[in-house]
Amino acid sequence: MDKKSFYTKVPGYLGSYSALWEHDPHQANLSWFHRANWGLFIHYGLYSQLGRGEWVMFHERIPIQEYEKLFDTFNPEKFDADFITDLALEAEMRYITFTSCHHEGFCLWNSQVETFNSYRACGRDLVRELAEQCARKGLGFFTYYTHILNWRHPLAMTGPGLEMCRPAYEHDEPRYQIKDPSENGRYWEYAHQVMEELLELEYPLSGMWLDIIMAYYQAPEHIPIEKTYELIRQKRPECLISFKQGATGTEDFAAPEHSHQSLAFRLEKRGMPEMARLAERAWQCNAAKHNEYCTTLQEKAWGYHAQAAHYGPDEVWGFLAFALANHANLLLNVGPLPDGSIHPQDVATLREVGKRIRKHGWPEPDAMILPGRRRKAAQGEPGAE
Repeated sequence: MDKKSFYTKVPGYLGSYSALWEHDPHQANLSWFHRANWGLFIHYGLYSQLGRGEWVMFHERIPIQEYEKLFDTFNPEKFDADFITDLALEAEMRYITFTSCHHEGFCLWNSQVETFNSYRACGRDLVRELAEQCARKGLGFFTYYTHILNWRHPLAMTGPGLEMCRPAYEHDEPRYQIKDPSENGRYWEYAHQVMEELLELEYPLSGMWLDIIMAYYQAPEHIPIEKTYELIRQKRPECLISFKQGATGTEDFAAPEHSHQSLAFRLEKRGMPEMARLAERAWQCNAAKHNEYCTTLQEKAWGYHAQAAHYGPDEVWGFLAFALANHANLLLNVGPLPDGSIHPQDVATLREVGKRIRKHGWPEPDAMILPGRRRKAAQGEPGAE
C-alpha cells in the first residue's frame, strides 16, 4: 500500500522544512522536533471536575454509572484555545500535546465512534479547537491517546498484567463484557476504530503520543502494538510515534515520565525479569535518540489536583536544563481547572520562563539540577513518581 497521507499541505510550523516535506514529510517532522526544545502538555477531562487527579476513578473505585454523571456537568466554558496557544508562544514553546482521550474513556472531540464525548456533553470539539489554533499560529500539535486503558468501556481488557485496565471494584462491574483474556481482541477492534478516526481528522498532526507503557511490558501478548503503529504509519505517515520509554524500539522518540531512563528496575522489583528485559531492550533502542522528558507543573497528578503545590520559574528552568542535558525536549504539563482555564500560577510561571529565554537564551544543560522529588524519579527511586 502506498503510504501517502491524505493531509498534504505543508503545516505552518514546518515552514523552514517545506523543501524536506515535499519528499519526506516524516523526516521533516522529525527534524523539526529535534530543534523544538519544549512543548505544552495538557491533561483535561471529566476528572478535572473532581480536583483529585486523572486517576481518581481508578484509585477511588468510582462505579461507572456514578462516574458518568460527570458527563452532564462537564462545562469547559473557559477552555480557550486562542489563549492557550498564545500562552505557549509566550513561553517560547513550539508544540502542544493534548489528551484527546484519557483512561476514563471520555473523548474530547466530536467522535462518531464513541458517543461518550465532549461534543455530545456540551457541543464543544476541544481537539479541533486546539488543533486549528495551533495550525494558525505555527505550533506543532500532538494527540495523546490512551490506547490500552478505558475504564468505562464494556470491552475493557482483563487478565494477568492488565490490572490497570479496570478499577478493582468490590463487586463485579456489570458493564464489563469480557470475562476471559482470550476475548481481549474485541477491545482492539474498538480502540483502533477510535484511533483511525483521530488520524483522519483534517488538521496538521505532528504525532501520536501513546499511553500506558507499563501495561504493555506486563502483558505484551494482549497488546498488538505493531498493528497500532502500522495503522498510524498507513493513515498519517508524516506523524511521529511515541510510546513512553518504548515498546519495540522503533518509536520516533521516547517520552519518559519524570525521568530519562528505562522502567526495567520497577519490573525487576515486581519479580518480572522477562518483562524487565523487554523494557530494557526497547529503552536501549531509543535511549540515544532525541527524546522527550515529560513532567508536571503540579507536584502531584497530571490532571487538576486542588491540593497540589505548583512549581515556579526556577524549577521549570531546571527541568529545561535537565532535558537539554539529556538531548531531549521538555514536555511540561498543566492540568486545567474544571472550567478549562489554566491555573493562574501556571500562567505566570510559563510567561516568566518565556521572558528568561528571550533575555538570556536557553539554560545551560545540567543533568543534576532537578528539585528533590523530580530528582528521585530521575534516579529511579521507587515511589518517586
